[in-house]
Amino acid sequence: MATELTQRSPVMADVARVAGVSHQTVSRVLNDHPNVRATTRERVLAAIEQLGYRRNLSARALVTRRTNTLGVVASGTTLYGPASTLFGIEQAARAAGYFVSIVSLERITRESVDEAFTYLLEQAVDGMIVIAPQRSTAAAVAALPVEVPIVAVQGGEAGARPVVAVDQVDGAAQATQHLLDLGHHTVQHIAGPVDWLEADGRLHGWRATLERAGAPVPEVIRGDWSPRSGYEAARRFAADPPSAIFVANDQMALGVLRALHEAGQRVPEDVSVVGFDDMPEAEFFTPPLTTVRQDFTAVGRASIDLLLGLIDHGAAAVEAPARHTVAPNLIVRHSTTRRT
Repeated sequence: MATELTQRSPVMADVARVAGVSHQTVSRVLNDHPNVRATTRERVLAAIEQLGYRRNLSARALVTRRTNTLGVVASGTTLYGPASTLFGIEQAARAAGYFVSIVSLERITRESVDEAFTYLLEQAVDGMIVIAPQRSTAAAVAALPVEVPIVAVQGGEAGARPVVAVDQVDGAAQATQHLLDLGHHTVQHIAGPVDWLEADGRLHGWRATLERAGAPVPEVIRGDWSPRSGYEAARRFAADPPSAIFVANDQMALGVLRALHEAGQRVPEDVSVVGFDDMPEAEFFTPPLTTVRQDFTAVGRASIDLLLGLIDHGAAAVEAPARHTVAPNLIVRHSTTRRT
């Protein structure tokens, strides 16, 4: 048999022969079936390693009509939020026994989304997740063929598609209310780019909270998510800053902290600052940043659960319109304090 195996790749029957078990037992081990004795499982795994056996996914797909591969279309993955969302989806897919094929788009257009969609269909993916934080992406998702199982993440109104999103409005409301509760007369907002749905939700939550409190609503200053844009925005008022600033993400907040420091303004003694995202570096800013934490693990798990429901049972598996909302949490650190 050794000579024969040097001329071809080992198959499941070879593993069964070496392990001294049936073909069905090897299949159960490969699929992590619970009804296999530990000693038998060890024998099969040893045979797999000895032979260098690799499961033939193409043959499996012909039998099951499944490839156990999910497609993900993503954009903005150089930014913390989209990158963390993608990581959360990958981890949840792997835990569910699926591989992930990713198409990362530099520019979002109807044509680029269509091309990514076509590419993933050619890979015979079982379903797709589109990370759609921009209006243009959400519109492109809404136009995709409805017969393909698709879930939009951070997707606004993605037509009939199920959507998984962090409650951006509530996160911004928590941040703004925290600053008002500390005695600040009003809260300045440095917002994200116009086309981003998350920026829009955070702006809406900030404004609605100020209006409910009867507080003045300052003119919004926009950035592009980068530390430099936060720095440039804060320089506009660094000499005479407001007492409280809510910044639409932690990276821009880093730039704000730098501009205030250069202008001789102390944080939080002179100015309280709140960010959004709770990126890993936020607790190591000077001072450690009060911010809104997004649970990207929960986003990934919810999006995979919704997608697998669509794959297994079709559109009837989700209530229409299906929107799964993940709650954010305010993390209070040392960049905010009561106004004296």
